[in-house]
Amino acid sequence: MYKKMMTAVLALTMVAVTACSSGAKEEPAKEAAAPLAMQNGKYEPAVQMSYLRAWNDDTKFKNGETAQSNVHTKWAKERLGIDLTTPWAVSVTNDAFYTKLRLSLSANEELPDIVSIRGDYNLVRELIESGKFADAGALFDKYASDTWKQASESAPEEWYPYMYEGQRYGIPIFDYAYNGDPVMFIREDWLKKLGLEEPKTIDELVAVMDAFTNQDPDGNGKKDTYGLTVGMKNALNTWMTESGWIFGMYNTMPGQWNEAEDGTLQYGSVQPGVKEGLATMKDWLSKGYLPKEAGVYDEIKAAELFTAGKAGIIVGPHWMPNWPIDDVKKNVDGATYKAIALPTGPTGESHHHGSGASNGVVLINKDMANPEVFFTYQNYLFDNFANPEVGSEFEHGFAQGYDYDIVDGKVVGEAEVKDGVSPLKYTITYDGARIPNLMMDTLAELATGKEPETPFEKNTSIANKPEVFAAAQVVVAHKDDAIKNKFTGAPTDTMKMKKDALDKLEKDTFSKIIYGQVGIEEFDAFVTKWKSMGGDEITAEVNEWFKTVN
Repeated sequence: MYKKMMTAVLALTMVAVTACSSGAKEEPAKEAAAPLAMQNGKYEPAVQMSYLRAWNDDTKFKNGETAQSNVHTKWAKERLGIDLTTPWAVSVTNDAFYTKLRLSLSANEELPDIVSIRGDYNLVRELIESGKFADAGALFDKYASDTWKQASESAPEEWYPYMYEGQRYGIPIFDYAYNGDPVMFIREDWLKKLGLEEPKTIDELVAVMDAFTNQDPDGNGKKDTYGLTVGMKNALNTWMTESGWIFGMYNTMPGQWNEAEDGTLQYGSVQPGVKEGLATMKDWLSKGYLPKEAGVYDEIKAAELFTAGKAGIIVGPHWMPNWPIDDVKKNVDGATYKAIALPTGPTGESHHHGSGASNGVVLINKDMANPEVFFTYQNYLFDNFANPEVGSEFEHGFAQGYDYDIVDGKVVGEAEVKDGVSPLKYTITYDGARIPNLMMDTLAELATGKEPETPFEKNTSIANKPEVFAAAQVVVAHKDDAIKNKFTGAPTDTMKMKKDALDKLEKDTFSKIIYGQVGIEEFDAFVTKWKSMGGDEITAEVNEWFKTVN
């Protein structure tokens, strides 16, 4: 069953992928080359390593540098003797990168040594099933440094999406743990003006939202403020301006697979608590606590209500004071805000979605002559950059004059550097190297007033606003309240055929309930329809997968 579940993801591309993969699987991998010699920590002469990765539009360069030649590629060659080359550099805008890579795959073109991807999980599956990539897990076990392996051991579930026929074909790109766990940010000056306390329960929250909506907290004499801003265009349980926590007050989480008391996985959106959450959102919308346009607002548009001073509460990750919500101070004189814990629901519980500890994957070409070269590169970053030592080359950042500088004897961060840019965005793994638990633990300690001592602590202190420290402290204090998505495998057979239709049914039904176009009893009809349209089959397949990894 497991092997059957891990077949191709997209039916539309399956013919092309199969055509190119069948040939690839019949061709044996090239005989491994002899290990390369290193002198003084680098390959001499330099060895070439080709790679492909997506480039975001916010990746900036300076000094005439490009994706193909920059401070990072220069560093790799000078420090490690690795000559990095990329056959093409294409933006992710309008899925241009993913489209080009798919075309290369379907045309059976030669792929580079390393392919690293964020997003488009379906493309990752196509690449894995093409037969062109090595068992990366075996290579990781052989070549990864202890530091990198320890990072992996803290988040073993991040490997699950890249398992195929019992092997680990992709190495997860580790991110900071809890990086997406939400907290509540509230206008502190509005609370003081209206004589209110921070809400700790749902009843107290309703009282605060009512006051923020109806008692003119901005003092302009108009009824033009909202208690809470949310963006529902993309999802309820999303990455910013989200409303998943509302359902968390009723002990479930929509849009993901949650573990039930009996140890099985259940789809959150069809659980009884969602009905109560939808009724709550319908009530809040009807009373004007939420913007009527929430259904068409994406995450960024919804956040603009807060930064414009028109919403008193916003929910999202701890890093939001860095961007975008601190803009409220620029836009509104005297505006202040703070992070608080999410309120508890009727049963005294509070839950939120839990975020993973990875944000991409690295695939290694099975025909790469010396795959240890990639590990030389990434091991160095884990051992020296992820948590640098005093006096090391990465003590203050990646490159002076780029993401840090020293002005009058004081270290300043990227924001204060002339034409500052982040060379980490040029790396094969997008962020250099990250140890999952390091960031949140550090931020929480800084929130207690601890003086930064290590380079990581000092750099973290420079790069983040004090409000971020406080928000991280809230996240750490409530990390056990998180409900994590427990299904991280490849789409099942039935998902591939029916998930789009089920998702549309869910989104349309929930929107109609929240906007009062249908009664709350429509939720029960939705559950019945969801199950009969393939939901029951998907649930069985998901639990079959869960047995293989649990």
